[in-house]
Amino acid sequence: MNDKRAFLTGITGQDGSYLAELLLSKGYEVHGLIRRSSSFNRGRLNEIYRNSHDREPRLHLHYGDVTDANGLMNLVPRVQPTEVYNLAAQSHVRVSFDQPVYTAETVALGALKLLEATREFQQSSGNQVRFYQASSSEMFGNVIEVPQTESTPFHPRSPYAVAKAFAHQAAINYRESYGIHATCGILFNHESPRRGETFVTRKITRAATRIKVGLQEKLFLGNLEAKRDWGFAKDYVEAMWLMLQQDDPDDYVVATGQTHSVRDFCERAFARLDLDYRDFVEIDKRYYRPSEAGLFLGDASKAREKLGWKPQIEFDGLVAMMVDADLELSRREIEPSAPS
Repeated sequence: MNDKRAFLTGITGQDGSYLAELLLSKGYEVHGLIRRSSSFNRGRLNEIYRNSHDREPRLHLHYGDVTDANGLMNLVPRVQPTEVYNLAAQSHVRVSFDQPVYTAETVALGALKLLEATREFQQSSGNQVRFYQASSSEMFGNVIEVPQTESTPFHPRSPYAVAKAFAHQAAINYRESYGIHATCGILFNHESPRRGETFVTRKITRAATRIKVGLQEKLFLGNLEAKRDWGFAKDYVEAMWLMLQQDDPDDYVVATGQTHSVRDFCERAFARLDLDYRDFVEIDKRYYRPSEAGLFLGDASKAREKLGWKPQIEFDGLVAMMVDADLELSRREIEPSAPS
């Protein structure tokens, strides 16, 4: 058995695809959990996916769901992972107000079921498994201190944040109760060209570039004054891996230490295309959250000191990267189809 074997939930998402690439580059055998669908949902994995009939495939995809406890109990022993990364979630904060039960089942109970499956496998096999829980800055919610550190109290302001706080505390409980090498990464907002198009940053860059090439006229957004600490997802998955290489499990804030508003993001994204966002952006109250979180600004001093981690891409570089990628995508939209 490969002595580096990772099991990832959420492997088809933004973070999962970057993490899978990183682990494969480090010689891991990577196993990912994917939900069964009548349409392919592996677009972010196209560059690394290898057919299961290859002689020595190092990427293996397994059908399943984090809400299926029995499925996880059966799958984890078959995979025999040395590291487990729990990235699966209904991760859209605004949608969590509309689907609070489903959000809790995937984010909170999904993490608990995976922790239990990991505990059972570790106990029966005698093999130590290192467990990463994807926690979120949204847990801080109505923040009482700025910047936020690992010791900042939580005050979650959405069903998603409540569920993440449960999962975070569950991981700590399994660490303290059962000796699981469970680590939580409290990641602040992290984006990339692979971000889903319903998330505000990608919604902005996608719309701005479509407006630039004449495919769209307006962009409708909610609260432009909401402020977030935005980083690059590829930088952040490196922090995840570094956390599980430590001798002792712990919790770490991962952030850039800079905060920007949605308005800032709009201004810079449109400016890169020589456009003024004020000519195209309109407010739609339907995109407001029932309760808004406070000022998110992370202090990643602990990750810097203990992991040797720091972000490589700052805000302006992130915006430029996303705009450039979406401009190429928008230009492909208007190119005439090749004759069949």
